[in-house]
Amino acid sequence: MRIIALTTPKVTDDDAYIIKGLLDKGVDVIHFRKPLSSVDECRALLSTIDEDYRARIIVHDYSELYYEFSLKGIHVNRSVTRLPDGYDGFRSRSCHTFDEVVRYKSDYDYLFISPIFDSISKVGYRSGFDEGELQRLSKEGVIDDRVIALGGVTFDKIAYLKSLHFGGAAMLGALYCVDAVDGLDDINRYR
Repeated sequence: MRIIALTTPKVTDDDAYIIKGLLDKGVDVIHFRKPLSSVDECRALLSTIDEDYRARIIVHDYSELYYEFSLKGIHVNRSVTRLPDGYDGFRSRSCHTFDEVVRYKSDYDYLFISPIFDSISKVGYRSGFDEGELQRLSKEGVIDDRVIALGGVTFDKIAYLKSLHFGGAAMLGALYCVDAVDGLDDINRYR
């Protein structure tokens, strides 16, 4: 199971430390999502991160940074509504319904589906799915290794997500902070 971290929406002084720390502790990929920061603020942050770490970062808001910093890939969402012409790198996408998952799965390396649980970081962002629906979609093969659970995901929910055959767990509120990095054990035990 992939363990994925999403950044907070605004560049902070702790970002480089957190990104490096999470990757060192076993997070597979960082989704670099900074909609409240300018492209120049994002560029400045990425320039402080070594190339080996940047190769494990997927950019959300400014697809041009993919090329400038040799990042892992580009994520399609409300900010980046389509991939650049001729793009052939790693691709991921946000979905909010399983109809979207079915429609887009063959075109992307993986898809986020959210909110699976009530969000930790977004007030009022409530789960859109009940347990019966998730069980059915798992049995039908809609949920598989290319579908990543997002929204309210914490480490204690990973076993449940694995039982549903999700390919990964994406976290922001439960993971992306200095305290989480400093207190984090080896992430591999959750896979």
